[in-house]
Amino acid sequence: MANVVAENLTRVFETKSGRLLALDSVSFEVQTGEVFGLLGPNGAGKTTLIRILTTLLLPTYGRALVGGFDVVKEAKKVRSIIGFSSSSERVGFDFVTARRNLWFFSQLYGTPTGEANRRIEELAALLEFQDQLDRKLYTLTTGYRQRLNIARAFINDPQVVFFDEPTNGMDVFSAKKVRELFVKEAKTNSRTIFLATHNMFEAEEVCDRVAIIDRGRILAIDSPENLKSSLSKPVVLFETDIAGASISDPTRLDGVVGGTIKVDNENETAKIRVILRDEDFLERVLQLLEKRGIRVFNYQRIEPTLEDVFISLVGAGFAERERGIEA
Repeated sequence: MANVVAENLTRVFETKSGRLLALDSVSFEVQTGEVFGLLGPNGAGKTTLIRILTTLLLPTYGRALVGGFDVVKEAKKVRSIIGFSSSSERVGFDFVTARRNLWFFSQLYGTPTGEANRRIEELAALLEFQDQLDRKLYTLTTGYRQRLNIARAFINDPQVVFFDEPTNGMDVFSAKKVRELFVKEAKTNSRTIFLATHNMFEAEEVCDRVAIIDRGRILAIDSPENLKSSLSKPVVLFETDIAGASISDPTRLDGVVGGTIKVDNENETAKIRVILRDEDFLERVLQLLEKRGIRVFNYQRIEPTLEDVFISLVGAGFAERERGIEA
């Protein structure tokens, strides 16, 4: 059963510089018990979409249902069945313990105290911060504060839980615990987990399906494996020495669909990742690099990632899109 439904969702912002189309006719469905990822660079429309689905922002056009309730006409009912967490928001009250913070948020939903206390202990155990519960919030490390923020999203036993970059800045161990919790809650407790992220590893590890979004439009939706296997074009990684060379963008060469460049200025090296139209263009790229004085000391065909799928669709990687670099 579909727990989240978007039908031609569109959001327009009026700015001093003109009309900004943040979401452009977005449509999809997310099922009960599914971990669904919304993957894209910053500014792609992920946060705008989540704000609409969590009733924090009205759509300009279109319709959305969460748990069968209309996010505009039945906003109060939607709020009663959802949880939400964003890495950019305040976790709680600094001079109150972690336990009392969680209890406070549970009371906003009218949760009986006995049930709230049980949920607090359960979530603390799942996220492994039981020994931090009676410490004041300001004394907690960033990792524990973020775990508390994740626990807060589940405190009301929600039907659908929305996360906006939930592990951003989190240490590896904390991020692992959070991802394990997402899968457990979806599969064991039949919750819908809606996860907006630009972390490809996270999307591949926990998501049943992923929607790739850019400039407010959904470019593709499928399982991570199906999206990667749909990319039949070869992906090649060049490891290069760029000392004294011109490192202008080789991904603009005819025959190259798109790519990314990661430069290590300290060591004067660069990793150039390109998606070729076909294998025949490999020699042409090598010749171009040689003409620019870029010495290739290793190259290999590699398995595609979700970012490669994105690159094949728009010509540039996440970082390039965030910087406004066009393919």
